[in-house]
Amino acid sequence: MIQQFADWLIYDICGIDATTHLGEALNFFVYDTLKIIMLLFVISIVMGIINAYFPVERLRNFLTSRKLYGMQYLLASLFGAITPFCSCSSIPLFIGFVKGGIPLGVTFSFLITSPLVNEVAVAMFAGTFGWKVTAVYVVSGICLGVIGGYVLGRMRLEKNLSPWVQQMLQTSSIPQEEMEASPSSLIGRLPQIAKEAWGIVRGVLLYVIIGIGIGAAIHGYVPSGFFEAYLSGEHWYAVPLAVVLAVPMYANAAGIVPVVQVFVAKGVALGTALAFMMSVVGLSLPEATMLKKVMNMKLIGIFFGTIALFIILLGWLFNMVL
Repeated sequence: MIQQFADWLIYDICGIDATTHLGEALNFFVYDTLKIIMLLFVISIVMGIINAYFPVERLRNFLTSRKLYGMQYLLASLFGAITPFCSCSSIPLFIGFVKGGIPLGVTFSFLITSPLVNEVAVAMFAGTFGWKVTAVYVVSGICLGVIGGYVLGRMRLEKNLSPWVQQMLQTSSIPQEEMEASPSSLIGRLPQIAKEAWGIVRGVLLYVIIGIGIGAAIHGYVPSGFFEAYLSGEHWYAVPLAVVLAVPMYANAAGIVPVVQVFVAKGVALGTALAFMMSVVGLSLPEATMLKKVMNMKLIGIFFGTIALFIILLGWLFNMVL
């Protein structure tokens, strides 16, 4: 329905040709803006309900007081793999985890894996490249979340969260305890939960619009042949270049699979194409723009730099074994 509305608004009402760069860019902008805002609001409400009823305080104590030998990162990464969210719509869950006191490294494990692996992308990937390559991709995505979350968690980066999130952390514990102790029904709590959800959406709305605008411009005006011309061949720098070129892009894993198929058919090495895909869905510039609301630039740089390095290493490894 959102796509039909975007088509109707841009092509029928505005009269812009669907085959033009402007038409593609505006259609992408309208569709993704409405989709992301709706997802942000719905996911924020769901996280509000979870925070109201689920004993997040106990979960936090469990994760921080027991030696789990890295299992907490694996659990967060697996949870990210089964949630069908793109990098931008994963951010409300990221905020909810941080607000609930979940360790930052564990939260990063979810944020890394969630856009990389989901059931729709896995099905498309299997149909395009076969189950062997699909299994390698899924396992690599989960391992990337585990290792990336562990490394980032060891850096003690909590001080680099934005003042907005720091304030949420300071004020969240008392309301959480009150809501857990309150006998109110879900219907009675829902208006307050919806109000808090809208507050989160309103707080990141400008960053969402700017980020999607950047993605729409690239989607409409940068031809796929531009990437194919520079990524073909077996040069060592093809994988790092693929990562650098992919960061400004924005798409979910399912949407980028057909592009990766075209790349491979045009002579791009499979490892290079997979590194490009991972960077598009996990390290997009629109995601960085939205993360600016919850992290300072130093933390965004550390997050992007660390994950980009791991993706480059994976791309080189894929090119050697696949």
